[in-house]
Amino acid sequence: MRPQTRKMVKNQLRAMGFLIMPFFMLSSLTDANPLAIAYSNINFYTPNSMFERNLKVLLVSISSNISQGFYNSSVGDDPDRVYGRALCRGDVNHTVCQSCLENARQEILKEPKSEEAIIWYELCQIQYSYRKFSTMVYAGQYPDWNNQQKHVSNPARFSEVLMSLMNKLLIEASSNSSKRLFADGEIKFPKSETIYGLVQCIGDIATGECNNCLTGALGDLNACCGALQGGIVVSENCNVRFQLSQFYNGSSLSLTYPASSGRKWKTGMVLAVAGLSIFALAVLIGSYVVYLRRKKGTQNDEERSQLGLLRELARPTSVTLTNAGDLVSSEELPFIHLDVIRAATDEFSDSNKLGQGGFGTVYKGVLPNGVEVAVKRLSRKSWQGLEEFKNEIILIAKLQHRNLVRLLGCGLDEEEKLLIYEFMPNNSLEIFIFDSKKRPQLEWKTCYNIISGIAKGLLYLHEDSRLKVIHRDLKPSNVLLDEEMVAKISDFGMARIFCENQKTANTRRVVGTYGYMAPEYAMEGVFSVKSDVFSFGVILLEIVSGQKNSGFYQTGRAQSLLAYAWQLWKEGKELELVEPLLMESCTASEVLKCIHIGLLCVQEDPAVRPTMSTVVALMGSESISLPEPRQPPFSVGRTVPIDQSSLKDPSLCDMTASSISPR
Repeated sequence: MRPQTRKMVKNQLRAMGFLIMPFFMLSSLTDANPLAIAYSNINFYTPNSMFERNLKVLLVSISSNISQGFYNSSVGDDPDRVYGRALCRGDVNHTVCQSCLENARQEILKEPKSEEAIIWYELCQIQYSYRKFSTMVYAGQYPDWNNQQKHVSNPARFSEVLMSLMNKLLIEASSNSSKRLFADGEIKFPKSETIYGLVQCIGDIATGECNNCLTGALGDLNACCGALQGGIVVSENCNVRFQLSQFYNGSSLSLTYPASSGRKWKTGMVLAVAGLSIFALAVLIGSYVVYLRRKKGTQNDEERSQLGLLRELARPTSVTLTNAGDLVSSEELPFIHLDVIRAATDEFSDSNKLGQGGFGTVYKGVLPNGVEVAVKRLSRKSWQGLEEFKNEIILIAKLQHRNLVRLLGCGLDEEEKLLIYEFMPNNSLEIFIFDSKKRPQLEWKTCYNIISGIAKGLLYLHEDSRLKVIHRDLKPSNVLLDEEMVAKISDFGMARIFCENQKTANTRRVVGTYGYMAPEYAMEGVFSVKSDVFSFGVILLEIVSGQKNSGFYQTGRAQSLLAYAWQLWKEGKELELVEPLLMESCTASEVLKCIHIGLLCVQEDPAVRPTMSTVVALMGSESISLPEPRQPPFSVGRTVPIDQSSLKDPSLCDMTASSISPR
């Protein structure tokens, strides 16, 4: 063979090697152990039952029927019908996909005979269940693989670059379903490694729901692994992954950080820029002269804007506005001048600081008449803080109830936005529930009264006040306790007023706190009085158990507090949920009723949750029979698209981690 011919053959073989190598690399991964397995620890099927036969038929059909890397079908008739779906990673071919699914099929049958389970491999996943799947919820899992990753040297910088890449991939995957809701890519930044990333959604999800799922997953990814050299978050509806070496086959996106066009300037462009620089200098000098002339006019505009705001606030609160632009005290809402508030808080001294939220800081103060107050000092130049300021004044000034915190006055001067509340000496419910030193002070009678107080406060907001108000951010830190431990709902900056006949509303700006948000609100932006009912149910279960819903997975007992409560309910062991110290003073019938009510409030379907009038009636009666609760959505709201200006989260229902590390 001639040298030229040998060289040609050698190059051809080398080229074929590059094509074949990724196939074998990906194929070998299908033989690895699964990334994670989750299965129901409550519902099990009987061996050799019709359900098991249907399940096996379904699993066998997956690899032969999968098309475009996705499969969704069911086998059998109710009540033994089995729903199943499978997904292969978007960069693998059909052969590798089938091989991975076959391994997954064999492995998932080794698990306890559960009626629903899901298994994730690097290249595929299989899920089956006795019920239809939902694409509207997100419940991410962290595989043990993450624990094996090393830390990076500059976490803050690394996380910034990582999320820049992953957010670009999110947009690419969720904006075009023709790309199979999959995207991979890399990002390079100076004097550091290349980060490789991948995102993918399940095949039958809408693009908007894909976006929501990936947003939640990336929040988890950044939280768990933003300082590591690699990270994976898996869920039933979407998966995300990154690492510092290429793990996928090919790349659809290549970025640099900071972003640049990558184009080289030509000589003509350089000359043009030089000319523009001279021109810009002349414009700058001229602009400065104009600026000096207009500065006084701008100040006048700001004063007019401030005056307009004062007038807007004056209308709904019956505060009168003088010709000089000063707010004058009224019966509904006194206006307190800034110098009085400064003196009351000792110039907003750190020693008087009570707490800090997303919109500002709360200080303790003493007015000239000796009344103790809590002063919320909102962010000075924040428009969102201004919106919260207006919202609280318009709402709470018109609401008066024993179980709502009272707004005593407000202040608006020199860019300061101040809200003055009655002082709560016992601070918030959160401290008493979750602080090991404070918790022993909560006897059952006190807890029961607090639960009843929250319920009555919500009932007033929903049905009995002049306005129909949805709180939208109900949580223990927003329930304050006075000197007699009376519960008072606070913080109405996120609240919304409903019209008399209005049932629900929808928002693209989801605000709230992980662990307390109803699933329909967290994933779709739909809120109603039933959204507050869900939050109330979570708080009730937290009071009884002394445990937080978010973060409960760290206990190792269940995926969430709701999952644990439901598990004990099904097993008839409800009293095991009760915090041990509380058991010493509780009445068994009362605490069982509260757990029952809590589970009714956190049901997935808002239509079957009770209203607060029903809850109050159930709390006050021994004769009303309670309906059986349905299974709650255990993981919704932990990581969802959320407005960062807030003060701070059912298809994986009942699922317990088997090969998943605690988060």
